[in-house]
Amino acid sequence: MDRNIAIIGLGYVGLPLAAAFLNKGYSVIGIDLDQQKLESLQKGKSYIADVPDRIIQLAIEQGRFTLFSEFSAVTLAESVIICVPTPLTKEHVPDLSYLIDAAEHLRVYLRAGQLVTLESSTYPGTTKEVLMPLLEESGLITGKDIFIGFSPERVDPGNEQFSLTSIPKVVSGVTGECALRTERLYKNVFDKVIRVSSTDTAEMTKLLENTFRFVNISFINEFAVLCDKLNINVWEVVEAASSKPFGYTAFYPGPGIGGHCIPVDPHYLQWKTQQIGVTSSFIELSSRINRSMPAYVLSRLKEALEQKSMKGLRIFIMGITFKKNVADIRGSSSIDLIRLLVKEGAEVIYYDPYIAELDVQGTVLKATKASSSEIRRADCVVIATDHRDLPLERILKHSRLVFDTRNATAGMAGKAKVVVLGGGGLGSA
Repeated sequence: MDRNIAIIGLGYVGLPLAAAFLNKGYSVIGIDLDQQKLESLQKGKSYIADVPDRIIQLAIEQGRFTLFSEFSAVTLAESVIICVPTPLTKEHVPDLSYLIDAAEHLRVYLRAGQLVTLESSTYPGTTKEVLMPLLEESGLITGKDIFIGFSPERVDPGNEQFSLTSIPKVVSGVTGECALRTERLYKNVFDKVIRVSSTDTAEMTKLLENTFRFVNISFINEFAVLCDKLNINVWEVVEAASSKPFGYTAFYPGPGIGGHCIPVDPHYLQWKTQQIGVTSSFIELSSRINRSMPAYVLSRLKEALEQKSMKGLRIFIMGITFKKNVADIRGSSSIDLIRLLVKEGAEVIYYDPYIAELDVQGTVLKATKASSSEIRRADCVVIATDHRDLPLERILKHSRLVFDTRNATAGMAGKAKVVVLGGGGLGSA
C-alpha cells in the first residue's frame, strides 16, 4: 500500500490533510513556499487550531513529516495532493494563478506511476481543462503514465462535531483508472469515500454545497432585514420554524458571509456558466445581499445611537474572525464593518482572542482587552463574531449600548440597552 505522499500547500486545507495522513501511518512530504510556515512546523508548532502541536512534533521526530520549499521533493512520493488557494480577483473572476504555478513546477519532477489529485475548490472542468494539459507537458500521458483525480476539500475549521476524516470524501478521476487510484488512496484515511462519475461532477458537488449555504444565508439575512422593518424577532421565527421535522433547514442571520469558500465558490460557478451564456439570478442576488449587510448593520447602529454620523464615536467590536472560535479573518464581514466605521470617522477598537492585530487600510489596530473600563468607555459594543469566550455578562453589565449581530445575548439580563440584528425594534434597557 502506498505510504508516501506529497502535499503541495500547507494552509487551512493542506495541513489538516497532512495530519490526517500522518495519523494513519503515512510519511508526508510537505511543500510550501511560505518559509515562516515551514520554520514553524519544523519546530513542531502548528499554526492551525484544528491541528495539535503533538501530531506535528511526533511526525517530525519520527522523520515521517519532511518539509520543503522546492518541488523536487515530489519525486519521493507515490501520490501528490495539490491544496493551493483558488481565490477571486478584485473583479470576482477565478484566480487560478496558484494552481497553474504549482502545476508548472510539479510537471518538471513528475515520474511515471504517480497519482496527482487536486483538492482546491474550483469551477467544473478545471482538472481536465487546466491541470491535466499542464501536467501532460511533461510528456507523460494521463491514465497510462500518470493518474489525475479531484477530491473537493470539506474542511470546516472549528467544527467539533465532525472531524476531517469523518466527513464523507467525494472523489473522481479523469479516467476510470485515475478514479480507482484516487478512491483507493482516500479510503486508507477517510471513513467513507464516495466515487462519482467525473471530475466535473466532483468539482460541481463542492460548488453546490457552498452555493446552497451562500443562497440560504443571504436569504435569512434579507429575512432579518424584513423582520426589523415589521418589528418581528427573526430569531424567534427561526426557532419556531425549526420545530417542523421535515422540509425546513435552519439558517441564521449575521453581519455578512465570510470565509474562504462560501462567498467565493458561487462566483466560480457563476463565471463558468457565463462562459456558455448562462447566468444565475440566485447567485447575483445573494451576492448583492451579502455585500449590503455591513452597511445595513451600520445604518442600524446609527438608528440605535440616534446619530446621523459615526464621527467621533467610540465603537468596540467584539470578534473579527469570519466565524466563531477560529483564527481566520479571510472575507470577514466584521472587518468590512470596521472599514465602514473608520471611513465615517468612528474610533474603532476591537477584541478577539485569536487575532492580536489587524491592518485596516494601512492603519494597524491592536486588540484591546475586553475589560470593564474599556467597555464603559465605548459608545457602543458590537458583537460581530460570537466566540465562546466573549465576556457577555461583563458586556451587558458595563455597556451603554450593545448591538448584537449574532443573538449571543439571548436570554441574558443586564443594564445595557441591547439591539439585536433582525430583532425588530431598537431594543430596551
